[in-house]
Amino acid sequence: MLKKGRVRALGAMSGTSLDGVDAAWIETDGHEIFALGESGYREYSDPERAAIKAALGRWPGEAGVAEAGAVVENAHAVLMLELLEGVDIVGFHGQTLAHAPRGRGTHQVGDGRVLAEMLRRTVVWDFRSNDVEMGGEGAPLAPVYHFALARWIGAKKPLVFLNLGGVGNVTWVDPAKEAPEEEGAMLAFDTGPANAPVNDLVAARLGMAFDEGGAVAAKGRVDEAVLERFAGHGYFWKVPPKSLDRDDFVQLVQDVEALSVEDAAATLTAAAAASVARGAEHFPRAPERVLVTGGGRKNPVLMAMIAEGVGCPVEPVESVGLDGDMLEAQAFAFMAVRVAKGLPTSFPSTTGVRAAVGGGVVSEPAGALRDG
Repeated sequence: MLKKGRVRALGAMSGTSLDGVDAAWIETDGHEIFALGESGYREYSDPERAAIKAALGRWPGEAGVAEAGAVVENAHAVLMLELLEGVDIVGFHGQTLAHAPRGRGTHQVGDGRVLAEMLRRTVVWDFRSNDVEMGGEGAPLAPVYHFALARWIGAKKPLVFLNLGGVGNVTWVDPAKEAPEEEGAMLAFDTGPANAPVNDLVAARLGMAFDEGGAVAAKGRVDEAVLERFAGHGYFWKVPPKSLDRDDFVQLVQDVEALSVEDAAATLTAAAAASVARGAEHFPRAPERVLVTGGGRKNPVLMAMIAEGVGCPVEPVESVGLDGDMLEAQAFAFMAVRVAKGLPTSFPSTTGVRAAVGGGVVSEPAGALRDG
């Protein structure tokens, strides 16, 4: 049993962009944030990334899944062992291979039981399955942490946290509410493709991991016909909460195949921005500002396009003293504590689940002693 009050939790995240593993610890009681601590990053090697990519879209027991799981577990353990001092509990998201909440469910590879033995710590994992089983989308899960962060930074008016990873997602937060369970406290949903299509494009055509600084896109011209078709996709009309898989917009990728790499990058970047603008149509009230986390915040071309589309200040989360590379890792640290204390981690307004629900499996290393 987790000790009462303030604890140190270490969280880790490997996102849809498949770049590597982020890990960070925080101090929290599952309600408030008391301190944001050290963090680290471990990049996937090319063979590791290839093993994970080979398993994308696959389900437990299918070819390549076990190999991808071993890669994810080992990469996480190597990084997290460097940050374990004083840590009481670990939150392990794993790597999403497939996400079909209205179909087979959701599949994150990586076994928390294995990690608990490797780290000799209590590990909370499999955060999404319970939400999906209860009728939710299983994503996004970070909103409960965004609510705590809005209060941590002293926000008074509604604001938006926008995560630009492989897929984009937003959390609209009203920090005037006392708890995330309150009606009107949050609204969250996936916006659409963000970095993944551009990353895949420049990797395939230029051998680059990503479009650094938007340099490739800046040289291109947006294909307005492709963008118009994309903006008319049925997903954007769907009322949130709602979520996406990494490959739900395959048509967009096919539509830019005949373009030059520069024009394709510009069009895919504009599509990511258009996704956010279409998402803003669903906000309960206009936000005071948009705080951006994830790799996309480092792309000035994308950031400028988003600002033009949403009509309010769009800033990296560093503008309020946060670390945009580590917010999702911190979020799973925060959620691990909430799960261990029996608190909900997803809500009707964030995942569409029927009632506020806690997700996650708690695994302890063999022979671990329990308090109380």
